[in-house]
Amino acid sequence: MVNHVSSFGRNGVHDFLLVRATAIILTLYTIYLCGFLLLAGDVSYMEWTHFFGGLFTKIFTMIALLCILIHAWIGLWQVLTDYIKPALLRGSLQLLLIAVLFGYFFSGLFVLWGA
Repeated sequence: MVNHVSSFGRNGVHDFLLVRATAIILTLYTIYLCGFLLLAGDVSYMEWTHFFGGLFTKIFTMIALLCILIHAWIGLWQVLTDYIKPALLRGSLQLLLIAVLFGYFFSGLFVLWGA
């Protein structure tokens, strides 16, 4: 019998699709940032703050950050479940990973939107 352990998705296919979808969004975000840097030329602090002050860029950045966290959770969850066999150690590492990912999310939220 196969044991079901906690994953972000419901099964392997769902995780596979989430990883691919987040990778596509991250690729689009990378193209967006590279396009800005190529078109802007020499970027000053004022241009950079104006770029990230726009609503579209803020929303797109938050979506990209969320995609990074989902992508990281699925990838690291797979590594932990494949290579860390003691349940207590694996659970502790997963809890630590979740805490770090939440910290990254809220740090990005406060930096981007201001507190």
